[in-house]
Parts: sequence; C-alpha cells; structure tokens
Amino acid sequence: MTPNLITWANSPPFINPQPLPWLSHHFLATAEAAADSSFILAGVLLSLVLIYAASKIGGELCARINLPPVLGELVGGVVIGVSALHLLVFPEGGSQAGDSLIIQFLQLTDHLSPEDAGAVFTTQSEVISVLSEIGVILLLFEIGLESELQELIRVGPQAAIVAVVGVVVPFVAGTTGLMFIFGISAIPAIFAGAALTATSIGITAKVLAEIGQLSSKEGQIIIGAAVLDDVLGIIVLAVVASLVKTGEIQITNIVYLIISAGAFLVGAILIGRLLKPFYTALVDNLNTRGQLLIVSLIFAFTLSYIAAAIQLEAILGAFAAGLILAETEKRKELEEQVIPVADIFVPIFFVVVGARTDLSVLNPAIPANREGLIIAAFLIVVAILGKVVTGFTLFGQPNLNKLAIGVGMIPRGEVGLVFAGVGAASGALSPATEAAIIMMVITTTFVAPPLLRVVFKEPQAVSGESSEA
Repeated sequence: MTPNLITWANSPPFINPQPLPWLSHHFLATAEAAADSSFILAGVLLSLVLIYAASKIGGELCARINLPPVLGELVGGVVIGVSALHLLVFPEGGSQAGDSLIIQFLQLTDHLSPEDAGAVFTTQSEVISVLSEIGVILLLFEIGLESELQELIRVGPQAAIVAVVGVVVPFVAGTTGLMFIFGISAIPAIFAGAALTATSIGITAKVLAEIGQLSSKEGQIIIGAAVLDDVLGIIVLAVVASLVKTGEIQITNIVYLIISAGAFLVGAILIGRLLKPFYTALVDNLNTRGQLLIVSLIFAFTLSYIAAAIQLEAILGAFAAGLILAETEKRKELEEQVIPVADIFVPIFFVVVGARTDLSVLNPAIPANREGLIIAAFLIVVAILGKVVTGFTLFGQPNLNKLAIGVGMIPRGEVGLVFAGVGAASGALSPATEAAIIMMVITTTFVAPPLLRVVFKEPQAVSGESSEA
C-alpha cells in the first residue's frame, strides 16, 4: 500500500505543481495584510503602554506636590512626545516613521521592513488619535452627567456673557495688536486672533472635577461658557477658514453654523427629555451584563455622531447626552459605571495633547523663533487677560468668585492647536506666527490648571470657616 500511495502522490498533477497566479497573489496579499495588521497592533499596544505609564507617573508626581493630575498627564505626554523622547509622534506634526522610536523598536525586534514602516506608522497614529477623540467624548459625557441642567439653565445668561466677552475681547485685541504693533497683514492677524478665542473645556472641566468645584456656581458658569465658547469657536474658525480660501466671508455659512448649533443643543435636550421614560424602561428590561452602560454609550455616541455630521464638535453631543441622562433616576449608578471606562480612555487624550506639543518653538537659539517669541509674548498676555476679564463682566454678584471664572476660561489646549494647524495648512500663517500661536497654546494650557486650584483655594477656606462657625 505504501509504495502505491507514494507512486500516486508523485504522479501528475502532484509532480512540480504550478500555482495559479491569482491564487499566489491572493495568498501573498493576505499574508502581507496579516503582517501589517500584526505590526499595527504591536505599535498601538506599545503606544498605550507608554501613554498609560506617562499619565500615571506624571499624574502621581503632580498629585504629590498638590498640582492637578491632569497637568502631570500633559507633562507626561510632552516627555514621551515630539519635544523630548520621540516615543509617541504623529505625522500631522511633520514626523516620519523613522522619527518614531516605537517604529524603530518594531524594526529591531519584529523585523518590520523599512518599506512597510511608513504605512504602519500612519495607521498606528490614526488609531491612537481616534482613541484620543473617544477619550475626550467620554470625558465630556462624564462632565455632563456630573452637571445640573437646571443649574446650567439658571446660569445661562451669565455663561453667555462670559462666553461672548471671552471671544470678542481676545479676538479684537489680538488682531488689532498684531496688525498695528507688529505690522502683520490682515489674514494672518485675523487667524491668530481667532486662535485666542477658544477655550479647552476638557482641561478646565477635568481640573474642576478634581478640586470638587464642578457643581459650584462658578464651575457651572465656566462649563456653560466653555460649551458656548466651543460653538462660537467653531463658527469663528469656519469664518476665518472661508476668508482664507475665498478672500471673502460667506454669510450663509455663518448663519448655517449658528442655526445648526443652537438647534442641535436645544433640540437634543428637548427630545432627550421625551425619550427618558423609554431609556429607563429599556435598561430595566434588559437582562444581559452592562445594560445600563452600553445603552447610555449608544445614546452618547449617537448624539456625538449627529453633532459631527452637522459640522459641530462631537464633544457637544456627548455633553448634551450627559446632561440629559443626568436627569434620570439612573444617574448615580451610571456615573459609577462610566468612571472606569473614562479612566481607560481619557488619559489617552491628555497625553496625546502633550505629545503633539512641540517645545522646540521656544528655542531662542533658532533665528526663525525669535520673532515668534516676541509675538508669542504679546499673544500670551492677550490670551490670559482677555479671558480673566470675563469674570469681572458679571456685575451685581459680590459673592461670586469672578477671578476663578476668568482663570477657568484661560486654557486653549487642543482647540488652539486646531486653529494653528488649520492656519498652517492653509498657508495663511508665517512660521513665526504659527510658532507664536503654538507657544500661546502651550503656556495657557500648562498655566491654567495650577492657577485654577490657587484661585479656588481661598473661597473654599472661607466657606469652610463659615460652616464651622
């Protein structure tokens, strides 16, 4: 039997088989795709290891010296990012695959070829960026859950005043100052002035939550004003981007953004209130594990998608979802379940913001940076004072911590970097002006968290003494 089997196996068509060309190409392509996906997964996993280590080490160090942990997460991102170790870099900042130490490590240990390194680097960076965006969406969802809709409505007029002043004052002061003091042409000056208008709601909200001031009247005014600032910032960015492209302002685009933003926020809250009984009934009737969390995330992500689809920020949808679900009887239970999920994703956002920050623009030894340093000093002063004055526009309220409200509006964070990125991509900004905007963003982002803790400390002590009395 054995010789016959061997003879049969060696007979045609088994002797010197010729693989079909399409079949060999298919298997080669499949093998290459599988190899690429394994390298991408390895790169993402290494990135997450570094992100979590940086966030935890930085957060712990800051917590031990009585600084907000979020500041430590930002600093941790700077250390592992483009400014220092180059462990976590992104192509949007001009980095190549060879600049990433993670890619170099994969080339040494997993035999990643130089030809595939570029594609792996790009995809790995996109995955981390998406996880970062999910992090800020979850952060705003969590903040919405911790906020009181009725309180936000009550402080709405005050928040609107703070938001409008916080947009108009920095924009006008920044634009006119750049044009008349530094002789910068109109469009770059307008773009830089627009970058001064934004407020990073994510950074401010996280610090307010850490120091226990999120539910205070000042905290609710800051959050409400920051949300309105985000809407106004989107409108300003759209207007300025339109001005750069066409040389004229498109009124229809401005009207569309204003109407869509207002209709979304009001409509989401009104419709959400109508759907609350169905939400509660659905959660109560599901028997599988995680029913409350999953149903709530479906709702939050749906509103985030709708906001993004109508050219608003996804975080506005997440914040609206949190506000709506905070009015249900499931609020406390949902808050407890969201926190662990947020702890997984939110640090990615703050570390990535720090990692993208290029501190090389602060180096005065580089001639191109010197003009930027002078412009940056001006922008930093306008950026800080232009927001601090907002609190003092609320008249007739002597018990309100107006300085804390103004300080809470200072950080620009990732929002300001978006302005710088769009301006650079459009060609509207010179290297010096772009560097100045980045430096302004860096300074306001890192200065605001410790300042916020300082300005809230005195009122806390006073209230504590009065309660003991």
